[in-house]
Amino acid sequence: MKFQQLKRREMIALLAGAAVWRREFIKFMGATASLPFSARAQEPGRVYRIAFLLLTSRESPSVVALLDELRFNGFVEGQNLIVIPGGFGIQNDQIASVAQSVVAASPDVIRAGPELPLRALQKITQTIPLVGMSEDMVATELAASLARPGGNITGLSLLSPELDGKRQEILIEACPGLRKLAILADSNVTPPAHVEQLRQAAQSHGTEALVRGVAKREEVISVIDEVKASGAQAINFLATPMFSVDPADFIAQLTKLRLASIYQWPEDADGGALLGYGPRFTEMFRQTARIVVKVLRGTKPAEIPVEQPTTFELVINLKTAKAIGVDVPTSLLLRADKIIE
Repeated sequence: MKFQQLKRREMIALLAGAAVWRREFIKFMGATASLPFSARAQEPGRVYRIAFLLLTSRESPSVVALLDELRFNGFVEGQNLIVIPGGFGIQNDQIASVAQSVVAASPDVIRAGPELPLRALQKITQTIPLVGMSEDMVATELAASLARPGGNITGLSLLSPELDGKRQEILIEACPGLRKLAILADSNVTPPAHVEQLRQAAQSHGTEALVRGVAKREEVISVIDEVKASGAQAINFLATPMFSVDPADFIAQLTKLRLASIYQWPEDADGGALLGYGPRFTEMFRQTARIVVKVLRGTKPAEIPVEQPTTFELVINLKTAKAIGVDVPTSLLLRADKIIE
């Protein structure tokens, strides 16, 4: 029977049946959409292997956040994901040897960073996918470009050279009448030209800048003492894990000496530094986890654009300001995303 010849009640029945089918289809699609996409994309029965080469400890909030993001996307440790041990909390003098052992384990992907761990891996593998997080992936030639990283490396570039300058401006604004500040740099990775630009920028604000390079974490406390003795009233800690991984001892010394400071992560101001400006460290680890997911789904690193942070947070610790005798201007407080009182 042709469609146009259906009787009225048959037409109604047909339409009703179609409506029921449509409702059930929508329910099914809604339930499916509520699952993480990767849970639908995983190869049944496959166990994936991820290795790490990080200065950060396995128990840190950032690594916990990364594994939580992987879990949300369907890669669950102890079920379909194996975390190869031994690549966390690495010191600089251990990087080369641990990199060799990590590559020898033949993981599906290695999450590494910052620059020195990535360079060590880059020298010994051109096939294992590397997802990195570094201060400037392009300027350090870890990636050919943001859009087309090339090779076996992709990840997250933190805009650190630009943000170092922004943080210094914030530090000078937070300390009215600042006459002398210190710029502390990781001498293993920070280009001298970058530090010189910051010194000149401070000078343009009428502030003298003492530049100090630090080669080892063990030297940081003594350098803090030295710049205080030289008359510095504040310190701009340039972007590097040397200063920002487990900085509690540094922050305690700064408070003891009544020195203002600014760090690259908002979490450091949460922990007692006067100021923190940049993206959240834990969120950056979550962002790299989502890049790892793309790799585990089968996309080659060369085809995954290098990402950058998009959200930045200014945290001001007024408890610390009171302890060190800094009266932060209201104009800066009004721009803060978070104030600790």
